Amino acid sequence: MARAMDNICENILKIDRLKKSFGKYSVLTDVSYSLRKGEIAAIIGPNGAGKSTFFNLITGYHHVDGGTVHFLGREITNWPRHRIARAGISRAFQVSNIYARLTTFENVRQAILAQEKRTLDIFTPAHRLAEKNTLELIDLTGLMPNRKHLAGILSQGDKKKLELALALAGKPELLLLDEPTAGMSSEETQETMELVKRLNREIGLSILFTEHDISVIFGYAHKLSVLYQGMVIAEGTPEEVRKNEEAQQCYLGEEV
Repeated sequence: MARAMDNICENILKIDRLKKSFGKYSVLTDVSYSLRKGEIAAIIGPNGAGKSTFFNLITGYHHVDGGTVHFLGREITNWPRHRIARAGISRAFQVSNIYARLTTFENVRQAILAQEKRTLDIFTPAHRLAEKNTLELIDLTGLMPNRKHLAGILSQGDKKKLELALALAGKPELLLLDEPTAGMSSEETQETMELVKRLNREIGLSILFTEHDISVIFGYAHKLSVLYQGMVIAEGTPEEVRKNEEAQQCYLGEEV
């Protein structure tokens, strides 16, 4: 998964005039967006702005009504979810999808086996299947002290680390994070975002996230886009967006 960080000028994700409606309700209208390799970028906006729909269209959870999605120079518009995941886009959800009754190690191993299309069988001892890759991923995400703990008893911060480990099992080029610090204490929030920053720095992972915590947004995003009523109304560095009058009126307001 190691990738050089000295060249982030190439677009890893390019979206052109994306549209999505549910019945008569238009959620996204003519949204264009690009993300460079090696960037940490944030999409922000009020509830109902279309952030989750935007993620769902990129990852194949919803059907695109209009426009195109390109990933690493190849069009992936309306590909099936599993094909998009195998192409190199992974997503960690706000609501955890870990198996509470499995250990941290077992959760990560299952994710790796699923990506490799392997299963536990009587010919290969379960504890040896993908053990090396599992331990490497657990170590990378700082979960080694909890590798034998049941996932259900982990703290919220450690559950989010596990969620990240599961998302990384497929060795993605692009990671989408949906509210990565939701429900966390300030200490857990900082620890989680520092891990995200380290993944970006050490393995060159491109990251796109949604978030409501302004301090997280302005503290970690290289690029910031404001989505409002299905349209991008402001985009640039966090400081550029902070000074944008339309962004202040529609979303940021007194928070900055």
